[in-house]
Amino acid sequence: MTPDQIRTWAAAGESETMEFKLTTGERREAAMTLCAMLNHRGGRVVFGITPRGVVTGQQVADHTLEQVAQEIKEIDPPVFPSVDRVEVSPGLSVVAVTVTTGQNRPYSYRGHAYRRVGNTSPVMSRDEYNRVLLERLHGEHRWENEPARDWTVDDLEAAEIKRTLEEAIRRGRTEDPGTRDPSELLRGMGLLRDGRPLRAAAVLFGKPERLEADFPQCLLRVAKFRGIDRTEFLDNRQFHGNALDLLTKAEKFLRENLPVAGRVAPNLFERVDDPLYPPGALREALANAFCHRDYSIGGGSVSVAIYDDRLEVSSSGTLHFGLTEQALFEPHESLPWNPLIARVFYRRGIIESWGRGTIKMAELTRQAGLPKPEVTDVGGGVTVRFSPNRSLSKASSGTPGQTPGQTPGQTPGQTAGKIMAAVRSNPALTVAELANLLGLSTSGIEWQLAKLKAAGRIRRIGPNKGGRWEVVE
Repeated sequence: MTPDQIRTWAAAGESETMEFKLTTGERREAAMTLCAMLNHRGGRVVFGITPRGVVTGQQVADHTLEQVAQEIKEIDPPVFPSVDRVEVSPGLSVVAVTVTTGQNRPYSYRGHAYRRVGNTSPVMSRDEYNRVLLERLHGEHRWENEPARDWTVDDLEAAEIKRTLEEAIRRGRTEDPGTRDPSELLRGMGLLRDGRPLRAAAVLFGKPERLEADFPQCLLRVAKFRGIDRTEFLDNRQFHGNALDLLTKAEKFLRENLPVAGRVAPNLFERVDDPLYPPGALREALANAFCHRDYSIGGGSVSVAIYDDRLEVSSSGTLHFGLTEQALFEPHESLPWNPLIARVFYRRGIIESWGRGTIKMAELTRQAGLPKPEVTDVGGGVTVRFSPNRSLSKASSGTPGQTPGQTPGQTPGQTAGKIMAAVRSNPALTVAELANLLGLSTSGIEWQLAKLKAAGRIRRIGPNKGGRWEVVE
């Protein structure tokens, strides 16, 4: 640290991470500021500079530094800042005290916690103090990284565990461990301790019957309402299961209940789908709900509600780590409340690990000509609200007539595309397996296959029994 560096700081002025004090006589005020900086992003207090940025310096003896150190000892938990003494003119020096973001927040000074707002350090409210304390304790003892009592690996869906590995390998997000033993795979994901599955493993891969009994909060609630309030239900269901299965069920519910308008694009022989909401944005909202929700709330859930004028995805818990509704749509770090669960979602390719989920939602809705989603943190729950550019009732009335093999809200072209995508991934799929996979009737699948075959878009290789389908590229 040099005199030139001190002058550069002085010229830049005070900020969120920099504060000036004329002399060490203001060490109490300085300790308050350091406490606030510890609770925020860290920073520096420099003695010997006026608030206007004039470097004056002061006489600094060993006793002066001892007085500063003694005042800093009043901060709890204990901190050990960097203290530098720099001579700026003959006989006069400045003292710079530097702290980083505290690892044991919240910090208090003489019984009061402070927070940093711009270049001020107001007292932290009791609610904010409790929130910061909860976040610290959560980092040390999270609900998800505790063992699931009385659970064994046999209580988990082995096929889903293996599917997670295969998908992670396919996406280049993990190396092949050379084994497919569920216990070894869980250990590699950090979901097994002393041979026992963690709660995160139960949430991700648990069998429904065990989850409903032991973790009733592994719940998805879906509903469709007539109009814009909750007066009349058109559909109302609940599902218990692991997060990956519930995500699939939530997406299926949206496909079945959201209309998709269709239009014929110029120079093309296929319909172009125009969904009411961009599916990618809805998937991001659902994935975020399952990753960030507070699973310690026994009566919690993820909820999906469709109204004529909006769609809402809600989850139990609140926003953490200082994130606000507005900050979610600005560049921010990825800070999942359940990092073990989020890591598996990342390996499956469901989310990215760069804190872009909400930003991506805004981008996709903007591209679709829709308003940016709204995020609210009220009443112990976080809700993401999507608004359409046309009402649900009008969109429904404009949907073409349903054809065999088409679920409500799907156009024929969309259903055919799903069938071809499924055939590409597994040509040996039977009619019954396709019907189960897509949630359609077997007669509808047969009608769609016959139509695709007549159009020359698929062909049958081998006999009806034991043969396979092939997509004509």
